[in-house]
Amino acid sequence: MYAMRGLWFESALLPAGWTRDVRLTATDGRIERVVSGVAPQGADERHGIALPGLANLHSHAFQRGLAGLTERRGAEGDSFWTWRELMYRFLERVGPEELEGLAALAFAEMLEGGFTRVGEFHYLHHDRNGSPFTEPGELAARLAAAASGTGIALTLLPTLYAHGGFGGAPPGERQRRFINDPGRFARVVEASRSAVRALPDASVGVAAHSLRAVTPPELAELVALGRGGVIHIHIAEQLREVEDCLAWSGRRPVQWLLENAPVDERWCLVHATHATAAELQGVAARGAVVGLCPVTESSLGDGIFPAVEFLAAGGHSGIGTDSNIRIDAAEELRTLEYSQRLARRARNLLATAPGASTGRSLFDAALGGGLQALLAPGSGPAGLAPGAPLDLVTLVRDHPSLVGRSGDEILDSWIFAGDRRLVDCVWRAGAKVVDGGRHRDRDALEKRYAGALRKVLA
Repeated sequence: MYAMRGLWFESALLPAGWTRDVRLTATDGRIERVVSGVAPQGADERHGIALPGLANLHSHAFQRGLAGLTERRGAEGDSFWTWRELMYRFLERVGPEELEGLAALAFAEMLEGGFTRVGEFHYLHHDRNGSPFTEPGELAARLAAAASGTGIALTLLPTLYAHGGFGGAPPGERQRRFINDPGRFARVVEASRSAVRALPDASVGVAAHSLRAVTPPELAELVALGRGGVIHIHIAEQLREVEDCLAWSGRRPVQWLLENAPVDERWCLVHATHATAAELQGVAARGAVVGLCPVTESSLGDGIFPAVEFLAAGGHSGIGTDSNIRIDAAEELRTLEYSQRLARRARNLLATAPGASTGRSLFDAALGGGLQALLAPGSGPAGLAPGAPLDLVTLVRDHPSLVGRSGDEILDSWIFAGDRRLVDCVWRAGAKVVDGGRHRDRDALEKRYAGALRKVLA
């Protein structure tokens, strides 16, 4: 057993709330004791502010390499669908080595940005020409290696992509790297489970890319493959998707899913941007999580998720970085609240009650919803509590944005007046992976990323 030296904090956000003079000890990467109101011991490492690490519930790590390369207007305007074509073209040049190099820097930047676990929505399964690899988990293993090398906790979400449109439409030429039938996809899932077996606290869920990418029988087979674990799906991200789903089934996407799938607390509905009030109430009643990616949804022009209505219905939500054009937990939370302010022309809309802190409300929702979306029910304690992994973020106590702040003012100031530069140190499973705002291997990761990206863009 390995016992690390104690950690002491002036202030820490524990499950019961903000607490002063907190000392943590850990063994084998898990918190052993949490004691408050105590002085530090001689060998303790001392910090000002401690927060539990957040879960990034939705990522396509390879898209980190595409950031900034799609900001040129087309002849007839641009949309999600024109962006998708550019993404396909980029992906045609990404091999296994390049995927691992791109993902590793993205994962390191997530740790630097306040995330300690990532849900990697993994639909890239085949070689550049669309041929299956001899080893069905070749690219899953590359993602597992990137997570292992950076230290981030991984929930790998192998994703079934079987068709190019609703009703089993044939895929397009540029989708050939994604396509599996259920039998071959089952082998990908098993290979993914093998790939993450050696990683601490890793897990594997399953995902359907979208309702347009699977038929109803295939979705049922996917649920069975999940073995009681988490299940993710892109849904109702774009208005065209809603229109196409209505033409196919007579139902809107979220409506169809609620009527035809066993949606419950294991499910994460990613985006759900264009959901009606009745659909939101149905999702909340089932206990499912909505996965919101506000920075990406803004970038792609998706629209604004009706978060105020979903909160009022008692819904659970978490945040993800999706396309990874910006990797910053505070920025995702700020963008979520600001989108509601712009839509409603009001302020502090996602605070849970009169007088409640908006920053604390956003943080608590992301913490709880994110972990629910990435860990199967009964996975054990979370947050800064005995028995939980020591996944912890400290903030720069003397940063100008935090001067004179205490309690929930810290979260309000980090989210609305700061950014990732306020993140000082990060521990993941008891190992310090970020120090002074930089990942321990950032220089090497940047070099590898640059080499990978140059090959892709050559």
